Amino acid sequence: MLHTFYPVLPDLGWLERLVPLGVKCVQLRLKDADPSEIERQISASLALCKEYECQLIVNDYWREAIALGADYIHLGQEDLAAADLEAIRAAGLKLGISTHAHDELKIALQAEPDYVALGPVYETKLKKMKWAPQGLARVTEWKSLISCPLVAIAGITVERAPDVLAAGADSLAVVTDIVTNDNPETRVREWLDVVSAPV
Repeated sequence: MLHTFYPVLPDLGWLERLVPLGVKCVQLRLKDADPSEIERQISASLALCKEYECQLIVNDYWREAIALGADYIHLGQEDLAAADLEAIRAAGLKLGISTHAHDELKIALQAEPDYVALGPVYETKLKKMKWAPQGLARVTEWKSLISCPLVAIAGITVERAPDVLAAGADSLAVVTDIVTNDNPETRVREWLDVVSAPV
């Protein structure tokens, strides 16, 4: 189950710091790790999230997600093209897909995802994007084009969260506002306060 707020975190160490604070959904976005380390981190992350009743979304590594019993996988467009969707579905995994343009949304919807992510909503400093910021109007448009939940990502801060939710996002995936913060734990608590407040 997706929640209104979920951090996208680079490794198990980050999950160990932040999940115990009350985070109920988190994405593990490992990059450039060797196969044994990928399996170790996904396995440990699954155990941690089970302990704290937190939903784990595994980024990219669908084979390992299936093998280790994860129940959510997130794929970018390139990973989607190479993935075995039948195997993912047969294993019972729920699927989230990144989109940045109309053609990508069309491709994503053909895969019948459990959620669609749209980004970058705002300018992001985390990685160089070939897409301009989408803005809130695009969030509203995307929401009108899909029947599954919509996740907004990139450049979203605690202060911007109410506007993005009002535009139609069901869930906010947050990276930079947490991992580059001087006190990530405090920032996560601020996020949890914002998303628990009545809309």
